[in-house]
Amino acid sequence: MSRVTLLSLQVLVAVVTLALWQLFSTVPVFGKVLLPPFFFSNPIDVFSQIVKWFSTGVIWKHLAITLWESILAFVIGSAGGILVGFWFARQPRVAAVFDPYVKMVNALPRVVLAPIFALWFGLGVWSKVALGVTLVFFIVFFNVYQGVKEVPTTVLDNGRMLGMNERQLMRHVYWPSALSWMFSSLHTSVGFAVVGAVVGEYLGSAAGLGYLIQQAEGVFDVAGVFAGMFVLSAFVILIDMGVTMVENRLLVWRPTPVTRD
Repeated sequence: MSRVTLLSLQVLVAVVTLALWQLFSTVPVFGKVLLPPFFFSNPIDVFSQIVKWFSTGVIWKHLAITLWESILAFVIGSAGGILVGFWFARQPRVAAVFDPYVKMVNALPRVVLAPIFALWFGLGVWSKVALGVTLVFFIVFFNVYQGVKEVPTTVLDNGRMLGMNERQLMRHVYWPSALSWMFSSLHTSVGFAVVGAVVGEYLGSAAGLGYLIQQAEGVFDVAGVFAGMFVLSAFVILIDMGVTMVENRLLVWRPTPVTRD
């Protein structure tokens, strides 16, 4: 499938979905509106709210704050997950000792941690960053750990036979092996970094996309809630595109998969 065809089909899905939403929220079917506007709003009202936010400039401050929180959570959580994942994979005894504690911390509900972070770091940026880090770290950690562990012993033996030391093995064997796993996790963790920031803003903040959504929800402004979610979704897609560009740059050696139409 060509890139143009794929993009056309993706746009078609969005157009059909929005058209059905508008139809079912405004036109009665068998004498009844299937999606009552009070609960579901409609695409036109949602789009009008988004245009109003951008035309008045209200959204820019909130976008900037959420972007900064998300970037910090993403960078800190990813860096920590990569470093600890490599360390645990290369130190089996350390991994065995800390294994139950890692699983225990990973099992903690993040929503429960949000008020604790607010107490520790206040209602500013860092409480949201901390919540995002807890979401990002474990996704990246487990993928990097597994990626390093999945290196075939045959490849390692061949590398050692060629005289590679541990540093060379890390650069030419372990690191390339973990890159695919790592970027797979980074695509997922982008969304979780934003989710952490927005949930933190929703629970306690004076600015950000989560704050906008919470304010709209407080006055039963369904169009505002959906508008915030659409802006948030577009926001995540743009960040993910940035991750994809970096991935394509670093994984130029990876063979292109053969696809059939």
